[in-house]
Amino acid sequence: MDATPLLLMVAVSAAVAGAARRTPVPAPLLVVAAGLAASFVPGVPEYTLDPDVVLPLVLPPLLHLAALDSSYLGLRAHARPVLLLSVGYVLFAMGVVGWVAYAVVPDLPLTAALVLGAVVAPPDAVAATAVARRIGLPAKITTILKGESLFNDATAITAYKVALAAAVGEGATWAGGLGEFAVAAVGGVGVGLVLMGPLNWLRTRLREPLLLNTLSLLVPFVAYSAAEAVHASGVLAVVVVGLYLGHRSWQVDFETRLQEAAVWRMVAFILESAVFALIGLQLRVVLQGLGEYEAGEAATYATVVFAAVVAGRFVWVYTTTYLPGLRSPGSPPPWRYPFVVSWAGMRGVVSLAIAFAVPMTVHGGDPFPARNLLLFLTFTTVIGTLVVQGLTLPPLIRLLGLPGRDLYRETLAEAQAQSEASRAAEQRLEELLADPGNALPQPLADRLRAVLERRRNAVWERLGTVSEVTGESADATYRRMAREVIATERDVFVRLRDERRIDDEMLRVLLRRLDLEEAAAFYREDATD
Repeated sequence: MDATPLLLMVAVSAAVAGAARRTPVPAPLLVVAAGLAASFVPGVPEYTLDPDVVLPLVLPPLLHLAALDSSYLGLRAHARPVLLLSVGYVLFAMGVVGWVAYAVVPDLPLTAALVLGAVVAPPDAVAATAVARRIGLPAKITTILKGESLFNDATAITAYKVALAAAVGEGATWAGGLGEFAVAAVGGVGVGLVLMGPLNWLRTRLREPLLLNTLSLLVPFVAYSAAEAVHASGVLAVVVVGLYLGHRSWQVDFETRLQEAAVWRMVAFILESAVFALIGLQLRVVLQGLGEYEAGEAATYATVVFAAVVAGRFVWVYTTTYLPGLRSPGSPPPWRYPFVVSWAGMRGVVSLAIAFAVPMTVHGGDPFPARNLLLFLTFTTVIGTLVVQGLTLPPLIRLLGLPGRDLYRETLAEAQAQSEASRAAEQRLEELLADPGNALPQPLADRLRAVLERRRNAVWERLGTVSEVTGESADATYRRMAREVIATERDVFVRLRDERRIDDEMLRVLLRRLDLEEAAAFYREDATD
């Protein structure tokens, strides 16, 4: 098997995503656009989404990373809207889109229309996280959107299985479907609860960072496979384990956390880039199977389904936000908040992967009703939501005057937390130094005190006055000068190696020490990029 086309696709999609970071357009949209354009370039191979690859091999690590980066406490605080969107909305959208497609497309059976509804029902975890991260949505909206995208795939996949069983003639009933959904949900959560404790115990007992990071990469696949093996929801198992391990990440050593963060950032970047490129590259595949429908007819169906998806989300979000008995306790939010949540319903690769899993035939050997049209409508809905909603969401937020992240408030909270921690650390240091067994020369003891003082003051300095000359805060000036000093030391080490005064092994030791110092000095800069 020639792996060159796959490697080329990954490399090009990563390059486009990297270039997108220098533009105001979210990376997923540019990568999708590049895929759409490339799908008709002569010589570009045909890339078909294989659900047997996407669902068990691509979806688990992306969901696991999203769960690791989510706040368990935040999700628990907003459990009601998250559940209403991830379960209630998916089932509502399935019904609305299914009914609309059944009413509009001639000779389309209701069961096949409901398959389409289940396929396009779930907003995408990758798209929601990528766009929310780029445009800086308010924390509450970001938490709700992330929570929805973590759990809704489980609802959609189970609803799809039930609708598909009815469409192919397996005699599925709605009562049976509800029972299957309950078993899948309870089983998936149960598998996650069973696995999370032993996996966390293993993480806290292993002392080799390479082994720990290998385990970290295997965790989502273990959770997904274990749940699917007992016919439970692998999606929920992955999410439960990821939320728990993320909440307990402080229990592993610092080197593991640093390596793990770097590894998962790389994995996420490659997978997200490849996923959105694959979405765009499906255009040629989808259009090739649409021969029985006129272009204008298919475009009309696509427009109606897209409108049903968008309008249905507005109806559900506003109803559950303001209708007594469904809305969360307390004062309802301003109308602008549910408007943004309603508009931020981008679909993604999971919908396409499920659509490609629709069988060619039903029981008896007859073709599956309008399968090629279902693929086309799924594709146009995914592209429509990504392009139309993804491109207009940032200006929409600015137009609505929705407040973004309050960086001053975040920095103030960080400074207060650091001050409290530094006071406790300083008290502990003095207790340790008072012990004769911990006697240190005065310069070393003073160095420890200076480190704590610098750490305590650094965050407050970001809130301080700005230099009239450089336009920098004192902390920013300190970081810039520290970077220059470290760069000077690094140049000297390399020169000494080139002059054969130290060998390469010694160079690596010295550079690693500088790298750790630079990472400690500039971690906040990288975190807010």
